Amino acid sequence: MKNKMTGKIDLDSTMKLLETLQLPFNFTHVKHVFKKTVDKRKTHLITIEDFRAIYRAIVHRAEFQELFRAYSPTSKFLADTELIEFLRKEQHETETCETLALEMILKHEPIEEVRKRRQMSFEGFIRYMNSEDCSIFKSEHRTVYQDMNQPLCDYYISSSHNTYLISDQLIGPSDLWGYVSALLKGCRCLEIDCWDGSNNEPVVYHGHTLTSKIQFSSVIRVIDKYAFVASDYPVVLSLENHCSPEQQEVMAEHLETILGDKLLTSTIGDTNVTQLPSPEALKFKILIKNKKVGTIEEGMLRREFDSHGETGEVSDVENISDEDEIDEKAPLLSKNDSTKRKSEQNPPAPPRKKVKMKKIKIALALSDLVIYTKSQKFVSFEHSLENQKCYENNSIGETKAHKFVKHSAKDFISHTSRFITRIYPKGTRATSSNYNPQEFWNVGCQMVALNFQTPGVQMELQNGKFLDNGGCGYILKPEFLRDQDSTFTPQNVGRYSKPMSLSIRLISGHQLPPSNLSKTNKADPLVHIEIYGVPEDQAKKKSSVVKSNALSPRWDETFSFTVQVPELALIRFCVEDEISLVANEFLGQYTLPLLSLRKGYRTVPLLSKDGDNLKPASLFVHIWYY
Repeated sequence: MKNKMTGKIDLDSTMKLLETLQLPFNFTHVKHVFKKTVDKRKTHLITIEDFRAIYRAIVHRAEFQELFRAYSPTSKFLADTELIEFLRKEQHETETCETLALEMILKHEPIEEVRKRRQMSFEGFIRYMNSEDCSIFKSEHRTVYQDMNQPLCDYYISSSHNTYLISDQLIGPSDLWGYVSALLKGCRCLEIDCWDGSNNEPVVYHGHTLTSKIQFSSVIRVIDKYAFVASDYPVVLSLENHCSPEQQEVMAEHLETILGDKLLTSTIGDTNVTQLPSPEALKFKILIKNKKVGTIEEGMLRREFDSHGETGEVSDVENISDEDEIDEKAPLLSKNDSTKRKSEQNPPAPPRKKVKMKKIKIALALSDLVIYTKSQKFVSFEHSLENQKCYENNSIGETKAHKFVKHSAKDFISHTSRFITRIYPKGTRATSSNYNPQEFWNVGCQMVALNFQTPGVQMELQNGKFLDNGGCGYILKPEFLRDQDSTFTPQNVGRYSKPMSLSIRLISGHQLPPSNLSKTNKADPLVHIEIYGVPEDQAKKKSSVVKSNALSPRWDETFSFTVQVPELALIRFCVEDEISLVANEFLGQYTLPLLSLRKGYRTVPLLSKDGDNLKPASLFVHIWYY
């Protein structure tokens, strides 16, 4: 409130007045700067002079003043020529800086007379430095800029595992929100676990567990509504199908009636498919990934007649000895249980080599909806090379995939250059924890499926990687992972190395989230800067700790990295609060592709554990690479 007689204002009015100045403020920080101002007095009101002092304490950052003064000898305004020089020399802007400078003045200069004189005041400069125009993420990567006309298998595809879960896999709720939030994050491959339900209506849940059930039809309605909100590019529904042929028919009916024209039911062009279509050709289409009877051509011919009630058989493999190829939906034992039991009985038996085939019945109505994404049991790289068609895809569990990365990376890359490969977390991850997706991106796996409901470094890498290319959920793989004759492997990059020298000056932080332990607005922040990529590029460095300052910690420390394969690398900035000599607490982070870094003085926005923007919390850095 404002006191009419004295023209003084309280904390709430201070906050409201600050918000009109078009800069973001953190209430906790404002509250404590305000408290410091009034603590010496008996009143809870401040004058206009006090208000200006509070504003300056938060907004007039010393590091911005140093830069501004370096380019403005008079220290009052930057002339357009001085701003042009700053943009060219410090910000490495490549477009015509004359036009850009004027654009920045018109966009960020709050004082009209200054704007008319084509100048920028310190207030305008602060607004520019705090804006998207100064963000560390390349603006041209915020829209789709890659070639979208290559075959589907040439792209990384944002993929989620157990999309219907919003907490853990054993008793957590199944919820439609899992699908909505994944689609809104740009996810393009969703998993739907289907089981027979009552009244001949299939349901979606995590089989053999206590997770709740949702109707298959409601899941499809939600997908229909949200599929193309975040991206125009195709959505793949990966069906983990446990339904009887009768209920598979019901599924087919729901897919056709609810999705209508969005559902892909025939090939684009030639029915004899020798190459997968591109994301561009499949815009606004929803594809079904499931087992399929016979060829695409047979299925399309069949669709012209009523195949109601008809089923076909596909053979599947039983008794695979690889531990992660046990059905992901099997009931889980804790590790101790199973090892204890084993040792009590007898020594572990040698792995079973004899492969038994079992027949699975599939309703033709559903089978015929599978066009370019036919699920095919993975046998071996050799077997795929000789027998697999380009529209057949494999799902490989993380444990088995990890062994392939280690022992046969070259064959793995040769495989992923031809066939869409989906990796999924092992069934023993009862808490829906995630594996590190980077090792599978390194060998070109397209669908590296993660539990989107589980926050942590793995999801931060996923979200960071898919910020690229406009967040459309498809990222073109590097040439050496698309070329079928490539000799690249992550362990031995050889001639594919394009070394990049990167230098990051960590200057300061601004309005960081205060520590959970602080009764005021304090924290003891430190910053980790990490590179994720091929094994020899993995690197972690950390700054010193700034004691009890979350409002404006200053580091001025430089970190250097050499990266051999920048095309695969991600960089992660993580801010922590040192709560003791042995423990740190997460405050915020930001991850992005190395090749999306912009040079110059840049702001790093910070995100929470759940990926929400912690605005105005940010880091201020200087980036240089060649």
